[in-house]
Amino acid sequence: MSIISLIIKREFVAKVRNKSFVVMTFLSPLLFVAIAVFIGYLSSMKAETKRIAIHDETGIFATDFLKENKKGAEFKYYNLSEIDVKALKDSITKENFNGLIVIPKTANVNDLEGKVEFISNNSPSISFIENTQDIIGEKITKLNLEEAKLDTLAIQKAQSKVNIHLVKASGEESLKGLNEIKIGIGGAFGYLIMMFIIIYGNMVMRSVIEEKTNRIIEIIISSVKPFQLMIGKIVGTSLAGILQFMIWAIIGLGLMFAASAFFGVNVGPTARISPEMMQTAQHEFSGSAQMYIAEMWNLPIASILIGFVIYFIGGYFLYSSFYAAIGAAVDNQTDSQQFLLPIIMPLILSVYIGFFTVVNDPHGSIAVIFSMIPLTSPIVMLMRIPFGVPWWQIAISVSLLFATFFFVVWFAAKIYRVGILMYGKKPSWKELYKWLKY
Repeated sequence: MSIISLIIKREFVAKVRNKSFVVMTFLSPLLFVAIAVFIGYLSSMKAETKRIAIHDETGIFATDFLKENKKGAEFKYYNLSEIDVKALKDSITKENFNGLIVIPKTANVNDLEGKVEFISNNSPSISFIENTQDIIGEKITKLNLEEAKLDTLAIQKAQSKVNIHLVKASGEESLKGLNEIKIGIGGAFGYLIMMFIIIYGNMVMRSVIEEKTNRIIEIIISSVKPFQLMIGKIVGTSLAGILQFMIWAIIGLGLMFAASAFFGVNVGPTARISPEMMQTAQHEFSGSAQMYIAEMWNLPIASILIGFVIYFIGGYFLYSSFYAAIGAAVDNQTDSQQFLLPIIMPLILSVYIGFFTVVNDPHGSIAVIFSMIPLTSPIVMLMRIPFGVPWWQIAISVSLLFATFFFVVWFAAKIYRVGILMYGKKPSWKELYKWLKY
């Protein structure tokens, strides 16, 4: 058995036998389920209804606010126009009401702009303010139309809502919101890669720092080349991470089927869909649900999965080389912070580019360029693949990614072989540059 394979086995066994690894492997899925249940419970809880008093001196707007009570909204309005404003303000101070809308009397309703007040102890939400403004504004508009002797009913009937029908150049019908679904799929895979790089890259760095601090590294280096040790650590840790992900997937599927058997919850494409519900959905959405499902199946699923595996391996190996070099250069995790930011920044940049650029223009120059740059391609290219990417662009991107990986391994190995035997000195960027020349 080769030396590298022995190191890989040693790192893999060391990680898998670690108590924290075992605990988090089996505890994490349960925590995720508990959090999901808790979030679902919180979302099902009704928010506390806020009491809003109205002092309408015009006597025009209070009725429109009271109509909102029938909608079962978060706010309940009370028409207290006959009570003195000062007394109502005191009730706000005593917290008998959550807020007070004061509509003063003016010579003309159009003069109310900028004169309506909302009094409360706490700042109101933007949605509440906008809703209040809409109610008053619509009422004033209606009064102006009536004053101009215009038929408001005829105006409402004259208003038209345009619904653009999307069709592909090939003649097939397209759907709205499809780009958001594609970016969501690509973003989910990209986010998994980013989290794997950060979590297990740090694990590689901590492993190097621990062996260096305990002086075990001096014994290991006597029989193993630094380059072989670094590669073994990267591959061994990645295999432990892949095993952990596989266990999470198996536990997750097991929990789904357990829920199906114990609680009578259906899983799969027909989950919770009765024939009556399906007929209603078909009537309301005119088959749009089936079209969305068909469009999902038309996505390049094979390219997405294969691309995920390739960019998963290439991205992790690339960044883990940096983490290993940093672990060799420092004596503790505190000193490593100054070197981690330049590594994490490209990952954050790629996420922002994906969600703010790829979704709007997946084949634009910015999206294409950053899907070729090795430090950002594992995430940006995965977000582009669901939109359909020419094979030659993927080939160039993958070639650049793995070529950069081999260069970074050579680059990191130079820092690694010097840094693993350096103790008691906090390195600077200038010193790291000198180590590359040794």
